[in-house]
Amino acid sequence: MSNGSSPALLDASGRVAFVTGATGGIGQAVVRMMLDAGAQVAATGRRAVPFDDENVLPLTLEVTDENAVSSAVQSCVEKFGRLDYVIHMAGMVGKGRLDEMPLEDWNTVVNTNLTSSFLLLKHAYKHIAKPGGVAVLCGSSNGYNGGSYLSGAAYASSKAALVNLTRYSAKEWAPDGIRVHLISPGPVDTPMLDRLSDDQHEGLKDALPLGHYATADECAGAVLFLCSTHAASMTGTNTNISSGLVLDS
Repeated sequence: MSNGSSPALLDASGRVAFVTGATGGIGQAVVRMMLDAGAQVAATGRRAVPFDDENVLPLTLEVTDENAVSSAVQSCVEKFGRLDYVIHMAGMVGKGRLDEMPLEDWNTVVNTNLTSSFLLLKHAYKHIAKPGGVAVLCGSSNGYNGGSYLSGAAYASSKAALVNLTRYSAKEWAPDGIRVHLISPGPVDTPMLDRLSDDQHEGLKDALPLGHYATADECAGAVLFLCSTHAASMTGTNTNISSGLVLDS
């Protein structure tokens, strides 16, 4: 029986997180919350990472470059001595109709969202804690409902593919005690939505039963929960953070 005490959302003292997309809204929120939880963090981004903290290893990383991914993971382990949480928040959105999309644009979006996830999981596996390691990838409500021209076919397709990459990895790595998850945000109040016009914002919010965008902190909170002992019996999950845009997974 419980003794009445309850652990915090995540106690990451003595643990190490590797976070991609740390220059973006959700990625930055994950880094901040991991630091607050006591973790040391390798924070990566295509641009300079905006953290000046002795517990942060800032790394510039092109997530579609296999050698760069392998090197960054190795740098994390060399700096902090271990790896517990792999949080892949890097990604990119597309746009436009399928019949008008150049192959180059398709490949860029798919490589950035899907192939990068494969590369990070591949090169993190030999380092991540066994048992107790956790990997969290970033999907989208577009992976549930097919998306629209606002984000494009490559974005929706790559995010849907991440659902089964998560399931596959969760099954393959379960004997090692590694849990693998996906979060699937809908519209999130981050600079990624700055590309939309006022009318598009209004129409998008009207489509949300809760009437408002999710926040980066809400998404980061879900990541920390999935890394925590509260989720110790969960793996292969797809967490819907869409303000009701998706109601049935």
